[in-house]
Amino acid sequence: MDRCAAENTEARLQQGKEILIMLDKSVSELLNTQINKELYSAYLYLDFSNYFFEEGLDGFGNWYKVQVQEERDHALLMLQYLLNNGEHITLDAIDKPDKSYKTFKDPLMFGLEHEKYVTSLIHGIYAAANKVNDFRTMQFLDWFVKEQGEEEKNAEDLIKKLDLFGNDPKSLYMLDNELKTRIYNPPSLVL
Repeated sequence: MDRCAAENTEARLQQGKEILIMLDKSVSELLNTQINKELYSAYLYLDFSNYFFEEGLDGFGNWYKVQVQEERDHALLMLQYLLNNGEHITLDAIDKPDKSYKTFKDPLMFGLEHEKYVTSLIHGIYAAANKVNDFRTMQFLDWFVKEQGEEEKNAEDLIKKLDLFGNDPKSLYMLDNELKTRIYNPPSLVL
C-alpha cells in the first residue's frame, strides 16, 4: 500500500473502530460529484418533459419523464456504492436548467449533448479509478459505461425519428403515441 493510500485508510479510523475503506479519496470525490451531476440530469430531463407536456406532445413528455427516473436511480446507485464503502456523501445544490426551446428538436439536441458530457464524466472517474488500481470501482463503473452507450444511442435515435417524422403532423402524432408506451425499468445493476 502506498503512503497516500495508507494515510487515506488511517484517516478513516473512527473512535477505535477500524473501517476498511478501499476507495481512494480522489475517486470518492469524483463519485460524490457525479451523484450531483446525475441529479442535475434528472432535473434537466424533467424540464424537457414539462416542455413537451405543455406543447401537447405527451409521448415525448413521457419519454423524458422515464429518463428522469433513470437519472435519479443512477445517482442513488452511486450514493449507495459510496455508503457501502464507508464514504461520506455531500449533496450540493442542483442548478436550474438554463435551456430555452424554440423547436421540438431543441430538447433532443440538448439531451444528446448532455449525454455525451455525462459519458465524459463517467470515463474520467473510470480513468481515476484505473490510475489507483481501484478494480472494484472500475467494475462498478462498467455498468455505467455500457449504460452511457445506450443513453447516447437512444438520444441519437430520437433525433433521427423526429427528423424523419416530425414535419408531418400525422407521423409526429404516431411517433408521439409510440413514445407514450415507454415504461420505466429499474436498473439492472445490483450492489
